[in-house]
Amino acid sequence: MLVLVDQDQTLADFGDGFDRRFSATHPDAPLVPRAQADSYWIEDSYPEQWHERIRAVPAQEGFFRELRPLPGARDALEAMLDAGHDVRICTAPVRAYRHCVREKYEWVEEHLGRHWTERVIVTRDKTLVAGDVLVDDKPEVIGTFATPSWTHVYYRTGYNEHLPGAHLDWSSWSEVLDAVEVERTGRGTLLLPRLADARTPASTHRSAPTRTHARERPRPARMLVGADLVAVSTSVRGGT
Repeated sequence: MLVLVDQDQTLADFGDGFDRRFSATHPDAPLVPRAQADSYWIEDSYPEQWHERIRAVPAQEGFFRELRPLPGARDALEAMLDAGHDVRICTAPVRAYRHCVREKYEWVEEHLGRHWTERVIVTRDKTLVAGDVLVDDKPEVIGTFATPSWTHVYYRTGYNEHLPGAHLDWSSWSEVLDAVEVERTGRGTLLLPRLADARTPASTHRSAPTRTHARERPRPARMLVGADLVAVSTSVRGGT
Protein backbone atom coordinates (compact mmCIF):
# COMPACT_ATOMS: atom_id res chain seq x y z
CA MET A 1 0.00 0.00 0.00
CA LEU A 2 0.92 3.65 -0.28
CA VAL A 3 1.21 4.59 3.40
CA LEU A 4 1.37 8.24 4.47
CA VAL A 5 2.70 8.81 7.97
CA ASP A 6 2.32 12.03 9.92
CA GLN A 7 5.44 13.40 11.61
CA ASP A 8 4.47 15.35 14.75
CA GLN A 9 3.14 13.20 17.60
CA THR A 10 3.32 10.18 15.31
CA LEU A 11 7.06 9.93 14.68
CA ALA A 12 8.34 12.89 16.74
CA ASP A 13 7.19 13.56 20.30
CA PHE A 14 5.65 16.99 19.79
CA GLY A 15 3.90 16.97 23.16
CA ASP A 16 7.05 16.33 25.17
CA GLY A 17 8.89 18.97 23.16
CA PHE A 18 6.15 21.52 23.81
CA ASP A 19 6.06 20.80 27.55
CA ARG A 20 9.83 21.24 27.89
CA ARG A 21 9.97 24.45 25.82
CA PHE A 22 6.90 26.03 27.39
CA SER A 23 8.14 25.37 30.93
CA ALA A 24 11.59 26.74 30.11
CA THR A 25 10.19 29.87 28.46
CA HIS A 26 7.39 30.48 30.97
CA PRO A 27 8.36 28.94 34.33
CA ASP A 28 5.49 30.79 36.02
CA ALA A 29 2.85 29.29 33.71
CA PRO A 30 0.51 26.46 34.64
CA LEU A 31 1.51 23.22 32.95
CA VAL A 32 -0.90 20.58 31.68
CA PRO A 33 1.30 17.75 30.39
CA ARG A 34 0.37 16.82 26.83
CA ALA A 35 0.37 13.15 27.80
CA GLN A 36 -2.64 13.92 30.01
CA ALA A 37 -4.46 16.22 27.60
CA ASP A 38 -7.92 15.29 26.33
CA SER A 39 -7.82 17.70 23.36
CA TYR A 40 -5.60 17.80 20.29
CA TRP A 41 -5.54 21.60 20.54
CA ILE A 42 -3.07 22.69 23.23
CA GLU A 43 -4.93 25.96 23.85
CA ASP A 44 -7.93 23.99 25.13
CA SER A 45 -5.89 23.01 28.20
CA TYR A 46 -4.96 26.58 29.20
CA PRO A 47 -6.63 29.87 30.12
CA GLU A 48 -7.02 32.27 27.20
CA GLN A 49 -4.30 34.66 28.39
CA TRP A 50 -1.72 31.99 27.57
CA HIS A 51 -2.90 31.18 24.05
CA GLU A 52 -0.62 33.56 22.12
CA ARG A 53 2.41 32.39 24.07
CA ILE A 54 1.44 28.78 23.43
CA ARG A 55 1.28 29.39 19.67
CA ALA A 56 4.70 31.07 19.78
CA VAL A 57 6.47 27.97 21.13
CA PRO A 58 6.54 25.88 17.90
CA ALA A 59 7.74 28.97 16.02
CA GLN A 60 10.95 29.08 18.06
CA GLU A 61 14.16 28.17 16.31
CA GLY A 62 15.20 24.63 17.16
CA PHE A 63 11.77 23.45 18.31
CA PHE A 64 11.14 20.86 15.59
CA ARG A 65 14.78 19.85 15.20
CA GLU A 66 15.08 19.01 18.90
CA LEU A 67 11.98 16.84 19.25
CA ARG A 68 12.63 13.35 20.55
CA PRO A 69 11.59 10.38 18.40
CA LEU A 70 8.70 8.27 19.64
CA PRO A 71 9.81 4.78 20.69
CA GLY A 72 9.64 2.22 17.90
CA ALA A 73 8.90 4.72 15.13
CA ARG A 74 12.05 4.24 13.08
CA ASP A 75 11.98 0.45 13.30
CA ALA A 76 8.31 0.43 12.28
CA LEU A 77 8.95 2.55 9.18
CA GLU A 78 11.79 0.31 8.07
CA ALA A 79 9.66 -2.79 8.68
CA MET A 80 6.87 -1.31 6.54
CA LEU A 81 9.30 -0.97 3.66
CA ASP A 82 10.44 -4.56 4.17
CA ALA A 83 6.77 -5.62 4.05
CA GLY A 84 6.37 -4.03 0.60
CA HIS A 85 4.60 -0.80 1.56
CA ASP A 86 5.63 2.46 -0.11
CA VAL A 87 5.91 4.77 2.90
CA ARG A 88 5.94 8.56 2.78
CA ILE A 89 6.18 11.06 5.62
CA CYS A 90 3.30 13.50 5.14
CA THR A 91 3.61 16.50 7.44
CA ALA A 92 1.97 19.90 7.77
CA PRO A 93 4.11 22.94 8.65
CA VAL A 94 2.96 25.46 11.22
CA ARG A 95 1.91 28.81 9.80
CA ALA A 96 4.98 30.46 11.32
CA TYR A 97 7.12 28.32 9.04
CA ARG A 98 10.43 30.20 9.07
CA HIS A 99 12.29 27.41 10.92
CA CYS A 100 9.71 24.65 10.76
CA VAL A 101 10.11 23.22 7.26
CA ARG A 102 13.91 23.08 7.29
CA GLU A 103 13.97 21.59 10.78
CA LYS A 104 11.48 18.88 9.87
CA TYR A 105 13.88 17.68 7.19
CA GLU A 106 16.81 17.94 9.60
CA TRP A 107 14.91 15.88 12.16
CA VAL A 108 14.14 13.19 9.59
CA GLU A 109 17.77 12.97 8.51
CA GLU A 110 19.07 12.78 12.08
CA HIS A 111 16.60 10.27 13.50
CA LEU A 112 15.48 8.22 10.47
CA GLY A 113 18.37 8.51 8.04
CA ARG A 114 19.13 10.63 5.00
CA HIS A 115 17.28 8.26 2.65
CA TRP A 116 14.01 9.17 4.36
CA THR A 117 14.37 12.85 3.40
CA GLU A 118 13.46 11.82 -0.16
CA ARG A 119 10.17 10.46 1.15
CA VAL A 120 8.98 13.66 2.85
CA ILE A 121 5.84 15.46 1.67
CA VAL A 122 5.20 18.88 3.25
CA THR A 123 1.68 20.22 2.77
CA ARG A 124 -0.91 22.27 4.62
CA ASP A 125 -3.64 20.12 3.04
CA LYS A 126 -3.19 16.36 3.36
CA THR A 127 -6.49 15.66 1.58
CA LEU A 128 -4.73 16.65 -1.67
CA VAL A 129 -2.20 13.82 -1.28
CA ALA A 130 -3.10 10.42 -2.72
CA GLY A 131 -2.56 7.37 -0.54
CA ASP A 132 -4.10 4.19 0.78
CA VAL A 133 -3.56 5.03 4.44
CA LEU A 134 -2.82 8.15 6.47
CA VAL A 135 -1.46 7.40 9.94
CA ASP A 136 -2.08 10.57 11.95
CA ASP A 137 -2.82 11.48 15.55
CA LYS A 138 -5.12 14.36 14.57
CA PRO A 139 -8.77 13.55 15.33
CA GLU A 140 -10.04 15.12 12.10
CA VAL A 141 -7.88 15.78 9.04
CA ILE A 142 -9.82 18.18 6.82
CA GLY A 143 -9.02 20.05 3.64
CA THR A 144 -10.09 20.57 0.06
CA PHE A 145 -11.58 17.09 -0.38
CA ALA A 146 -14.29 15.95 2.02
CA THR A 147 -13.53 12.34 1.10
CA PRO A 148 -9.77 11.87 0.65
CA SER A 149 -8.37 8.84 -1.15
CA TRP A 150 -6.80 7.45 2.03
CA THR A 151 -8.17 5.65 5.06
CA HIS A 152 -7.41 7.58 8.24
CA VAL A 153 -5.77 5.35 10.84
CA TYR A 154 -5.24 7.11 14.17
CA TYR A 155 -1.88 7.03 15.85
CA ARG A 156 -3.15 6.26 19.33
CA THR A 157 -3.15 9.13 21.87
CA GLY A 158 -5.28 10.09 24.84
CA TYR A 159 -7.24 12.64 22.83
CA ASN A 160 -8.26 10.32 19.98
CA GLU A 161 -8.63 6.89 21.60
CA HIS A 162 -12.40 7.38 22.04
CA LEU A 163 -12.97 7.91 18.31
CA PRO A 164 -14.36 5.12 16.11
CA GLY A 165 -12.05 3.68 13.48
CA ALA A 166 -8.69 1.96 13.34
CA HIS A 167 -5.98 2.91 15.86
CA LEU A 168 -2.37 1.81 16.06
CA ASP A 169 0.88 2.36 17.86
CA TRP A 170 4.28 1.24 16.66
CA SER A 171 3.91 -2.16 18.30
CA SER A 172 0.66 -2.97 16.46
CA TRP A 173 1.02 -1.39 13.02
CA SER A 174 1.27 -4.63 11.03
CA GLU A 175 -2.08 -6.18 11.93
CA VAL A 176 -3.87 -2.85 11.60
CA LEU A 177 -2.47 -2.12 8.13
CA ASP A 178 -3.16 -5.72 7.06
CA ALA A 179 -6.83 -5.24 7.96
CA VAL A 180 -7.05 -1.95 6.05
CA GLU A 181 -5.37 -3.56 3.03
CA VAL A 182 -7.92 -6.40 2.99
CA GLU A 183 -10.80 -3.95 3.30
CA ARG A 184 -9.59 -1.64 0.53
CA THR A 185 -8.80 -4.57 -1.76
CA GLY A 186 -12.33 -5.86 -1.25
CA ARG A 187 -13.81 -2.49 -2.18
CA GLY A 188 -11.50 -2.12 -5.17
CA THR A 189 -9.97 1.09 -3.80
CA LEU A 190 -6.39 -0.08 -3.24
CA LEU A 191 -4.15 2.42 -5.00
CA LEU A 192 -0.84 0.60 -4.76
CA PRO A 193 -0.31 -3.14 -4.26
CA ARG A 194 2.69 -4.23 -2.27
CA LEU A 195 6.02 -3.84 -4.02
CA ALA A 196 8.76 -6.41 -4.40
CA ASP A 197 11.25 -3.66 -3.64
CA ALA A 198 9.62 -0.92 -1.59
CA ARG A 199 12.96 0.62 -0.71
CA THR A 200 12.97 1.97 -4.25
CA PRO A 201 10.08 4.49 -4.25
CA ALA A 202 7.14 3.36 -6.36
CA SER A 203 7.48 6.39 -8.62
CA THR A 204 10.69 4.91 -10.01
CA HIS A 205 9.07 1.55 -10.79
CA ARG A 206 7.04 3.08 -13.61
CA SER A 207 8.12 4.82 -16.80
CA ALA A 208 7.49 8.53 -16.90
CA PRO A 209 4.65 9.51 -19.28
CA THR A 210 5.56 10.99 -22.63
CA ARG A 211 4.78 14.70 -22.65
CA THR A 212 3.83 16.72 -25.70
CA HIS A 213 4.65 20.38 -25.31
CA ALA A 214 2.45 23.03 -26.83
CA ARG A 215 5.52 24.87 -28.06
CA GLU A 216 8.96 23.61 -28.89
CA ARG A 217 12.03 25.63 -29.62
CA PRO A 218 12.92 25.96 -33.32
CA ARG A 219 15.26 23.21 -34.44
CA PRO A 220 17.57 23.34 -37.43
CA ALA A 221 16.78 20.90 -40.23
CA ARG A 222 19.14 20.14 -43.06
CA MET A 223 17.86 20.22 -46.60
CA LEU A 224 19.79 19.19 -49.73
CA VAL A 225 19.57 21.90 -52.39
CA GLY A 226 21.71 21.18 -55.38
CA ALA A 227 25.18 20.48 -54.07
CA ASP A 228 24.75 22.60 -50.96
CA LEU A 229 23.35 21.77 -47.53
CA VAL A 230 21.21 24.65 -46.34
CA ALA A 231 20.07 24.90 -42.71
CA VAL A 232 16.46 25.97 -42.41
CA SER A 233 14.54 26.64 -39.27
CA THR A 234 11.40 24.65 -38.58
CA SER A 235 9.07 25.00 -35.63
CA VAL A 236 5.94 23.47 -34.12
CA ARG A 237 2.93 25.77 -33.98
CA GLY A 238 2.18 27.05 -30.52
CA GLY A 239 -0.32 29.38 -28.96
CA THR A 240 0.72 32.44 -30.92
